Amino acid sequence: MQPAVFPFSRIGSTAAKGLRTLLLSSALLATGVHGVAAQTVGDDDNVATQQLNLPKDVTVFGKSDPNVRKATAIVNGRIITGTDVDQRLALIITANGGKVSDEEKERLRVQVLRNLIDETLQIQEAAANDIKIDKAEIDQSYERVAANFRQSPAQFDQYLRTQGSSAASIKRQIEGELAWSRLLRRNIQPFVNVSADEVSAQINRMNAAKGSDEYRIGEIYLSATPENQQQIIANARNIIDQIKQGGSFAAYARQFSEASTAAVGGDLGWVRPAQLPDELAQAANEMQVGQIAGPIGVPGGVSIIYVMDKRKVLTADPRDALLSLKQLSVAFPAGTTKEQASAKAAAFAAQVKAIKGCGQANELGGKIGADVVDNDNVKLRDLPPQLQDILLNLQVGEATPPFGSINDGVRVLVVCGRDEASTAAAPNAEQIMAQMEEERVNKRARIYLRDLRRDAVIDYN
Repeated sequence: MQPAVFPFSRIGSTAAKGLRTLLLSSALLATGVHGVAAQTVGDDDNVATQQLNLPKDVTVFGKSDPNVRKATAIVNGRIITGTDVDQRLALIITANGGKVSDEEKERLRVQVLRNLIDETLQIQEAAANDIKIDKAEIDQSYERVAANFRQSPAQFDQYLRTQGSSAASIKRQIEGELAWSRLLRRNIQPFVNVSADEVSAQINRMNAAKGSDEYRIGEIYLSATPENQQQIIANARNIIDQIKQGGSFAAYARQFSEASTAAVGGDLGWVRPAQLPDELAQAANEMQVGQIAGPIGVPGGVSIIYVMDKRKVLTADPRDALLSLKQLSVAFPAGTTKEQASAKAAAFAAQVKAIKGCGQANELGGKIGADVVDNDNVKLRDLPPQLQDILLNLQVGEATPPFGSINDGVRVLVVCGRDEASTAAAPNAEQIMAQMEEERVNKRARIYLRDLRRDAVIDYN
């Protein structure tokens, strides 16, 4: 399957960025354990048939209509209501600016119900092990989430209500992730061991890979069988379309991805191609920062990947340089046409070319009526990818071409200073050991949750 590659320079709108903070709140606030490895499933679709000893010709007795979706469930006696589903679904819709089709809402509703079931199982298992999250702790976490929106808890309550959600929905999510994280630290983490030899081998592999490319990857993994593969591919393409229209990659990863990294918005962290399945490694090697690709066929399903960033292993990266910049900006009057804006931008560019160093920037700004703002200690990597490529090749005293929009006006950045990045230090043995332990804890956590699902009594209403 040849994946499509799309430019994707930002993750969603302002609302989507806010929702990303919301959805990842407890992942940031708790000391939970999150995986960093890409999802790989199975080796051969026929293995399942062999394991279950299924007949070659299957006849289904009775009717199962996949178009009939159950809205609520009772999980080991705990009721998940339609309101619970609606309020959690409202958060995802908000992340996409409310632009979600009815068909997409139905797909999201099914996935939200699955997530709520898992969340309930996690809280119940924690309670069975005498782990209960205090209300005060949940409220403190909720306050920090509200602070991310620069709102008080009361203001945030009102904001959630206007979006069709509620504080109770967010607090339930916070409780679930804190409880599960604490349960893993008690029941799994103490029994996971990584030897010194394993750490040494990992350090040797990193040193051998020095100077090679390393990527910060986001992944959405969807499992598929030969029977439903085309439907899953269509779903994946629909997700890509939603993200291209401004949807939050992190929000879709959290709700749809079946990889363990769903809890952190699909973020795999920094990985080398050799650490990825071959199909994902090939796609990543051909992508630029800010691009999204998929659907990519992988064992057991398909993946959508997003290249968040790129660097060289254990090598000084020019994109980690710190810049001192002066920003000159000129606003366009209301009613400016595209042609008028282009003409003014060209005149602005000609005037900026006369600048010989930052010392003249303020003088020129005064002459042409431009606002001049100093920006120090700006990490090149934190700027939009288009500006990164331009600024990498500028010397001190040189300016970027004009950029902006009719609404925002036109501006340039003048490089006043550059502190080059130092050579990246290799993680120490303790850091590597912690990362390897984390990966193993996550693997066992997936098995733990799978067993809870198997043993649960779930009544769909």
